[in-house]
Amino acid sequence: SLAGSREEVIAVSTITTMDPVAFPEGSIRNWEPTMDSLYRLSVGQYEAIVESGVFTKRDRLHLINGILVSKMTENPPHAVASTMLWETMVPLVPEGWHLRLDKPLRIPLRHSVPEPDLVMVRGSAQDYLEAHPAPADVALVVEIADSSLELDRGMVTVYGGGSVPVYWIVNLVDRQVEVYTGPCAAGYAKREILTQGEVVSLIQEGAVRGRIPVEDLLPRRRP
Repeated sequence: SLAGSREEVIAVSTITTMDPVAFPEGSIRNWEPTMDSLYRLSVGQYEAIVESGVFTKRDRLHLINGILVSKMTENPPHAVASTMLWETMVPLVPEGWHLRLDKPLRIPLRHSVPEPDLVMVRGSAQDYLEAHPAPADVALVVEIADSSLELDRGMVTVYGGGSVPVYWIVNLVDRQVEVYTGPCAAGYAKREILTQGEVVSLIQEGAVRGRIPVEDLLPRRRP
């Protein structure tokens, strides 16, 4: 019957075998994603994912230029420098401001929510129960760089392009502090390199709030 014929055709097509497919060079099998092919998240999308609980404490991720990036684990010199930075900065923070360590900073202009080593932020901690601080709330961002030096220097486009007024890199590799000021679309207009024997000026809204010897921010050399 016609119905039977149809069943036979279906059965035949179902059991038909094929030779293994050989993927030519440059085919999908050898394809690797490029920056242009990646799907970029907005700050709002990223925050919605975080709020959903998809990420756990083991997922050490933050959003940089719309891409989820793994956070690097601190080595001992980095941890020591972080403690030194905190202890040095606390007495210099002006009234009406506070410090945040390793906490998210919203930079919508750059589709980024980094977690800098230290940020000096306007107001009190409780002012940010509904949303993380944005560049308009910030006087200073500091990153401590050792194995992450190249990445931290690359962050000038995120922080400067996102209108963070001042960005420091405590550079443990070259034992210096890099001070970036004059935020602009490409990053920062000015970079100043300060070494041991010099001082770093803590500037908040155009006023100098303190002067920090460079050596106060750098751990002793490893033996």
